This record gives sequence, C-alpha cells and structure tokens, in this order.
Amino acid sequence: MKAIVVTGPGEGLAGMRLAERPDPRPAINDVLVEVRAAGWVSTELDWPSTWTDRAGRDKTPSIPGHELAGVVTALGYGTTGLSVGQRVLGLADWHRDGTLAQYVAIESRNLAPLPGDVDFAVAASLPISGLTAWQGLFQHGRLEAGQTVLAHGAAGAVGTMVTQLAREAGAYVIGTGRAADREKALEFGAHAFVDLDADALEDVGPVDLVFDVVGGDVQRRSAGLVKPGGTLVSVVGPVETEPAGGRAVDFVVEADRVQLGEIVQRVRDGRLRTNIGVTASLDDAVAALTATARRRGKTVITVGS
Repeated sequence: MKAIVVTGPGEGLAGMRLAERPDPRPAINDVLVEVRAAGWVSTELDWPSTWTDRAGRDKTPSIPGHELAGVVTALGYGTTGLSVGQRVLGLADWHRDGTLAQYVAIESRNLAPLPGDVDFAVAASLPISGLTAWQGLFQHGRLEAGQTVLAHGAAGAVGTMVTQLAREAGAYVIGTGRAADREKALEFGAHAFVDLDADALEDVGPVDLVFDVVGGDVQRRSAGLVKPGGTLVSVVGPVETEPAGGRAVDFVVEADRVQLGEIVQRVRDGRLRTNIGVTASLDDAVAALTATARRRGKTVITVGS
C-alpha cells in the first residue's frame, strides 16, 4: 500500500516521504480500515510515540496520522460491534502505525459509526479536535451553563470546536489569538476576542475555565484569571502555574465512541461546523504537510475514492 512515512526524529519533516509499505493485518479485536481521509496534527513529530512502540523500541520508518474516516474491510479475531463495509471514523492508537496510508489496522473500540450523509474529509477532521474540546470542557473542565470560558487559539482546529461546544452548553466564550484570527473566532461563535499581541489579557477579568492550547507565558498569565473553584485545562503539557483557589488539569485526548457519536450528530444537524484549512491528496501530502505557512484550521489528507 501507499503510505506517508517519517524516518526519524533527527530528520523531522525532512524525512517525510511517500512510500510503499506492507498492508497491515488486523490483530485480535482490530479491524482493517480502508482509509478515505486522514487528519494531521503539526506537532506529531515531537511526540515520542511517533518513533517508538509501547515498550520504547524504535519503530521507524513510522506512518504518522491518528485521525481517520473510512470503510471497514476486514475484522480481526474476536472483533464485535462493527461489520465489513461499515463507514467509520476514529482515533488511532498513539504507538501504532497511523492513518496517512491506504489502510490501517486499528482497535475496534477506537472507532465510531459514520453516517452516510457525513463526508469522509469532514469526519477525518473531527476525532482529535472534537474529542479534545469535548473532554477538556466537560470531563476535565466540568463546564456548566452560565460560566465564562477563555479559549486560547480560538481560530484553530481545536479552538473553534471549544468555542462552539462551550457556547452550545450555555457558556460565555472569550476567544484569543492574533489580530488576523479575530474574524474567524467570532464567526465560530466567540462572544468576544482578545488580540494577544495588542490587548491586555489581564483585562479579561475572572473566568470559570481557561482552555489552553498555547502554553508558556500565555498560560502563566491566564492562571491569574481563574476564579476560585475554576479550572485551567491544558493540552500542551503540565501546568507550570496553578490558579489560586482553582484547579489545573493537563490531559491527553482519548478515543471515545460515544463522544464521537455526539460530535458527529452535531455536525449532521448543523450545531457544529468543522474548521478545515488545507485538503490534499495522499500523492500530494508531503508538500502539504511540510509547508511552512501558518496553518489556519485542520489539515486533511484524502485517500482513495
């Protein structure tokens, strides 16, 4: 099969190429999926799991990518809950070969059914961004109606999901980013916007929940904005400065079939819009994934027909 491979952390993006790889075989409780579209996160090459398996053994050349939408073509021994020919979307295991390929073997529990009226490219943009937003807001942030959310990176793939889901839940959402991000952040539902280069973040006032995808100085300053009993949620690693009287949570997104189903249903009925910035074919993927321009939304690679 054709796949995008990366050769080692030392080469980084320079070691990315389109190559022929053996077709994967589904293990116990796996399914084999013919990939129709795959999502890409630009920080993947910084993750140790891209280069090693769970035992810490080198697995290069690796196939990156963890989000997918496609069709089940085979079932591993003992697999239940899915069937051959079924449309699915999901989040692949961090330590296994990924989804930037024509086929991927993946645990069935990491997949959810994909309705026929949702496009494969749209579906492939949802797992990491949608589940990160959902879990950060509702599982870890314990968001309630009437609260105020400070959403950093509000024009990005995760930030636009955070904004929409928080607003639907009855929260007041303040988005942040650069000046060029203002229009998109407001378009996706932010009630207000803070330009981190020009506006005083401290003027935002107390908030119930900070959703941080930036880290560094922005995160440290944000800790002082959290109300007593509030939460700072980070997806960029451990929180350096905890909010006084509040909680700090950092987490890694996990696959969840029920939550994915909730997210897909919102897309179907128009309550949730995707934020796809770049779409390219598998043959053109290397150029798209190694581009140095700032990414405005999700990068999706289409595979097959």
